[in-house]
Amino acid sequence: MESLHAAHSGLPYSRPATPGLHPSQIGFVGIGAMGYFMARNLANRRVIPGFAHAPLLVWNRSPERPQKLVKELGEERIRIVQSLEELVNSCDVIITNLANDAVVKSIFEQFAKTLEQTPPTRNKIFVETSTIFPQLAGEIDGLLSKIPHTHFITSPVFGTPAVADKAQLVIVMSGDYRSKKEVAYLLVPSMGRKVIDLGENIEKAPTFKLIGNSMILGAIEVFGEAYTLGEKAGIESDRVNELVKDIFPAPGLMAYSDRMAHDKFDGTVGFAIEGGIKDATHIRRLTATYDSPMPVIDVAHQHLITARAIHSIQKREGKPVVGTLDWSGIIAGSRVAAGLDPFDSKKHQSVVREDD
Repeated sequence: MESLHAAHSGLPYSRPATPGLHPSQIGFVGIGAMGYFMARNLANRRVIPGFAHAPLLVWNRSPERPQKLVKELGEERIRIVQSLEELVNSCDVIITNLANDAVVKSIFEQFAKTLEQTPPTRNKIFVETSTIFPQLAGEIDGLLSKIPHTHFITSPVFGTPAVADKAQLVIVMSGDYRSKKEVAYLLVPSMGRKVIDLGENIEKAPTFKLIGNSMILGAIEVFGEAYTLGEKAGIESDRVNELVKDIFPAPGLMAYSDRMAHDKFDGTVGFAIEGGIKDATHIRRLTATYDSPMPVIDVAHQHLITARAIHSIQKREGKPVVGTLDWSGIIAGSRVAAGLDPFDSKKHQSVVREDD
């Protein structure tokens, strides 16, 4: 019979020991664009034979998205808790997926305060899946490591909401080995397709995530510039998009290329530009920390800010192209610099040089 480890070759760990007398109670904090699908898939995970399937406990600042989850899956799979304190005290594994570093820091400070007031009597594992600056991971680890039976691992994920929906995320982990092993078998294949282990240094996984995002951001910046040049030279965007699919056949990059080709800049079904600016800021800070310049990220950061500024003006005037701008809207920076409309390619008049 094929072993579970062999069946899921994306896991770099041997199978963890058989669970004790009770199954792990899992909690999830942050039901946003990514977190919704991650929590949904986790709630639908395969159960351990012989154990009851405890519902996933979820908490979110606003109630709408958790309520939508309950409506989709039912209360036997999802239960909304009323406070972070209730979630922390009830759960053995707590997974967070949050918008930015400030929110992450605030949530984990509340976790620590709760644990200090009610010290845990058995192991708790905190799993941070957001994209954060590595130094913050170290600060959180220092905050939680003072509390008995408390473990922290960083576990950022690669993939868009569409990838999360299909449970095809690539998951990166760093921190305590035993904790990573336990969590990996919860997350694969329920949430993701593979785990990359970066060792026990808690800051390595967030660093690796920023390196990966620098590749993605650099690529979509170049795509935006190439599309703009094509538009000025009279090359149809569908032709450029076809070329991208031929020479960059990565699902994520093809999706961003398609958005640029067809002016699909809705960030509610993509990656909101605020997140892109946050990631670009972190990457630039990381390059300064290690004296390792990335000029393309400097330009991409400027173009993201340009796109956000134009979108903000449109919103104030009551005529935004979309309510939330996707980071593929970075193309606006190149278009405006070339004298084109930022978000509507139908308004462009191609400029083609006549032969002498």
